Amino acid sequence: MPSLEVAGAWLRRRAENVAAGLLAVMFAAFIVQIAFRYLFNFPVGWTSELTVVCWLWLVLWGSAFVLKEKDEIRFDLLYSAANPRVRIGMAIVFSVAIIVLYVASLKGSFSYVSFMKVEKSSYLKIRLDWLYSIYLIFLVAIIARYLWLLRQLLRGKDPEAGDVTHVSSGL
Repeated sequence: MPSLEVAGAWLRRRAENVAAGLLAVMFAAFIVQIAFRYLFNFPVGWTSELTVVCWLWLVLWGSAFVLKEKDEIRFDLLYSAANPRVRIGMAIVFSVAIIVLYVASLKGSFSYVSFMKVEKSSYLKIRLDWLYSIYLIFLVAIIARYLWLLRQLLRGKDPEAGDVTHVSSGL
């Protein structure tokens, strides 16, 4: 459906915008930290905490919404060398394993993140359940992504074989 593809492309660009914003905030906090420490001889802790929070959100947000399936890090010597039928079978096994493991961890992860509402971060005083909520978003997004991939695989769509001769940054 073309309208679904257009909406998906728009959402992907917005996810990239969020990731770029997180990176910009992280960089600004880093520069502020350097300025306060070395120019004013007055180290501040909130910049370090903000950088760590932004890094956590950036990694999980990017993994959930920005990276494509082919961009994920994997050891694919055997996978790339396999014929399309074997590749589909391997991808089905991997997809089912990821779905089962992430679904199994969802309840415990939700309980833990919910429990963390009693704690706040040291400097910024942000509730830790809000900070760690990105992990729940990540879990749900990855489960949905692999359910979609599994659906495609069961229909016989061959996942793209990694091109070992192609060099890229993975970004």
